[in-house]
Amino acid sequence: MFKTRLISGIVLVLVALVTIISGGPILFATMLIVSLIGMSELYKIFGIHKSGLGFVGYVFAVLYYGAIYLIQGDALMPLFMAFLIALLMVYVFSYPKYKADQIMAAFFGLFYVAVMLSYIFQIRRITGAGSFLVWLVFLCSWGCDACAYCVGVLFGKHKMAPVLSPKKSIEGAVGGVVGAAILGAVYALAVDYFGGVDVSPLAFAGICVVGGLISMVGDLAASAIKRNYEIKDYGKLIPGHGGILDRFDSVIFVAPIIYYLLTWIG
Repeated sequence: MFKTRLISGIVLVLVALVTIISGGPILFATMLIVSLIGMSELYKIFGIHKSGLGFVGYVFAVLYYGAIYLIQGDALMPLFMAFLIALLMVYVFSYPKYKADQIMAAFFGLFYVAVMLSYIFQIRRITGAGSFLVWLVFLCSWGCDACAYCVGVLFGKHKMAPVLSPKKSIEGAVGGVVGAAILGAVYALAVDYFGGVDVSPLAFAGICVVGGLISMVGDLAASAIKRNYEIKDYGKLIPGHGGILDRFDSVIFVAPIIYYLLTWIG
């Protein structure tokens, strides 16, 4: 199991490196595919992954990605309103085939997966800086997770969420956030030295602190959904890790936060 998980993790990192470094259409297409798979995993829980509701969700995910590719910015409210209206049309004209919670799940799925993951692409295309800023998303999420695990194993005594995730500790959470901050500062120094870009280690550390805290919320939120519906993993796409949502649960929350922090900081 460990060997399978390790190999899958290495492959995942290599894919991330190739697609993110390439940027442009390659990253765009990758994030769209990842988003559609993630939406399918979430929709499957609610029994709509192969239904008319699911189809509407997938179509609007493609339309959303097309909109952000063609339009710089996130003024896409008309598209979201059209999505809601389309879902309600399916709901009323096929009544009583679907339940109200399935309509809400379909609407939630587009935002939770497609919209929030799209910020990886949106950060990457920030003019002149996206190529190195985008890695903050993974330093915050995967870096915090790794540091939290190590500190939790060594020093964890007080449970952070005993019912939801018994193995996570307060000590691990603190270690994860501190570790993410250190990684952010070190990354800033490396970018300054090797890339000749003037960035602040303190600013990167602060961004990673916020991102690290948010990443834990994302991780626990994904776990809560699985507990509610009594499933172990969202999927089996990544051997040893589960599905897209199992591996990107924290990234989903961190990506938009990093984007707006970077925008506000300038």
